[in-house]
Amino acid sequence: MKDAKNIKVLVVEDNFMNKILIKEMLTLNGYEVLEASTGKEAVAMAGKERPDIVFMDIHLPEMDGFEATRLIKGNAETKDIPVVALTASAMRGDEERILKEGFDGYVPKPVERKRLLEVIEKLVTR
Repeated sequence: MKDAKNIKVLVVEDNFMNKILIKEMLTLNGYEVLEASTGKEAVAMAGKERPDIVFMDIHLPEMDGFEATRLIKGNAETKDIPVVALTASAMRGDEERILKEGFDGYVPKPVERKRLLEVIEKLVTR
């Protein structure tokens, strides 16, 4: 079981306030937080930093979260990193559709601290 202090989380979010909020929630719980603002940055950082989990916004500049996740999951060195969708798409059926696209989890916006931490516990610390 991993300790929070040993867990590296990559937050991929282009909205400054959302990124600050999520980073604050995670750092207050002892996680090391890396940040990216575009899909291209996310793919590069996942390869370089090898985070324990990625929280990926869907709507990003340059490359959306779906494509970035496909690239992360398609790389032998990063394919086992859990990638969780962060999205305002919270209509019926959205979660199932997003999970079918290759994401390992789903967190709707506005992000709730409890849900964020539960996802980390489920996908990383077990």
